[in-house]
Amino acid sequence: MPRIQHLNSPAFLRLGLPFSEIVRVDDTLYLSGQMGTLPDSLQLAPGGIEAEAEQALRNIQQSLEHHGFSMRDVVKCTVMLADMADWPAFNAVYTRFFSKPYPARSAFGAKQLALGSRLEIEAMAVVGERT
Repeated sequence: MPRIQHLNSPAFLRLGLPFSEIVRVDDTLYLSGQMGTLPDSLQLAPGGIEAEAEQALRNIQQSLEHHGFSMRDVVKCTVMLADMADWPAFNAVYTRFFSKPYPARSAFGAKQLALGSRLEIEAMAVVGERT
């Protein structure tokens, strides 16, 4: 039987959202999608795609670190972009948060995202020894 934990930081719980920050199933972490919202709020970081991408990735990093994990544990990201023309700008920010070998990744264009966001990033991570 799998071991399932719902991991929620106090800051995340204060937002009152109807989902968990991270769900851990055995050694796999499923992170809820992150947008470029400023800490402790649902307000998007001002400055367009670069600012939102940086804040979304910071949100993922802070969520992982709060629960004792790191960006090195991330194995897969799914990126939703409101405009696929933002792909190069997103990649420039993404490579500041991850290093080679990069996590697996997929992306798709979305007609509309919550809060009017330019992007949302979902991540999966694995806890354990690296080979």
